Amino acid sequence: MSPELRQLRYFTAVAEELSFTRAAARLNIAQQSLSQQINALERALGAKLLDRDNRGTRLSEIGRVFLPEAQAVLDRADRAVETVGRAVRGEVGRLDLAFLSSAANFLLPPVVRAVRQRFPDIELTTDAVSIGELVTGLREGRYDAAFSRPPLVDDLAEQPLITERVCVVLPEDHHLADRTELRLADLAGEPWVLTPRSSWPPWHRKYDQDFANAGFEPNVVQRAASVQNLLGLVAAGVGITRLAQSAHSLRRTGVVFVPLAGESASTVAVWRPDAEKPALRSLLAVVTELAADGTDLTQAG
Repeated sequence: MSPELRQLRYFTAVAEELSFTRAAARLNIAQQSLSQQINALERALGAKLLDRDNRGTRLSEIGRVFLPEAQAVLDRADRAVETVGRAVRGEVGRLDLAFLSSAANFLLPPVVRAVRQRFPDIELTTDAVSIGELVTGLREGRYDAAFSRPPLVDDLAEQPLITERVCVVLPEDHHLADRTELRLADLAGEPWVLTPRSSWPPWHRKYDQDFANAGFEPNVVQRAASVQNLLGLVAAGVGITRLAQSAHSLRRTGVVFVPLAGESASTVAVWRPDAEKPALRSLLAVVTELAADGTDLTQAG
């Protein structure tokens, strides 16, 4: 029969105090109960751990060998209990994060840095992915949380982090490039380069409505799957596009960003509402504080 942790604690208390009376007081139990438990421990081990006579209480030779082992077991048990407590509080664990590719360059560094500083024992993995991969990964449980433009779906929870201006992106030699602000309606006759409609249908339904509200249907001359490719096409003079202002960090030559009146874009933290990882609560608390402290996260990367 293996010793109980309680018996190990009783033994170490007696071994450290070398007195059943003091050990019982320290443990807040009756001295008779303490003696019974020590006797039960010795029977379980088949060895005498303590010598007791008129001169007092002393460790036997076996007891001296056993004491550090008992202390190590108790220390390990205490660490296990503390680790569980920290896990419940969301201080340890693992989180798999996804970042929308177009936002990863500026958002991934401050988010990861803040979580590592606040919770160094939370292990983070990160992926920069398309919106479709991001949403599918969340739904299938491959990602615990993600950072994205709002996916415009009903089954995921969101926490707004950033709001920034939306801009029309023009070639630097475009006749409207020197304007400080434009309206979407000002661009009705322009050739457009946009992402494929299949890249994320909810976004394209919103784009359709935005263009309809501006009074025109865009003349889409080419489509490209990534923001970097869209910017390259604009720089090449193929057409114009519409992006969040932070996309300027991806290309600083050959294009001009002109804000669109009344238009803004947000970045959100996204997760499954039924997610149960305590570390996820810690992540959301950190990024919420990060967004609220005045840091411009579009520039923080």
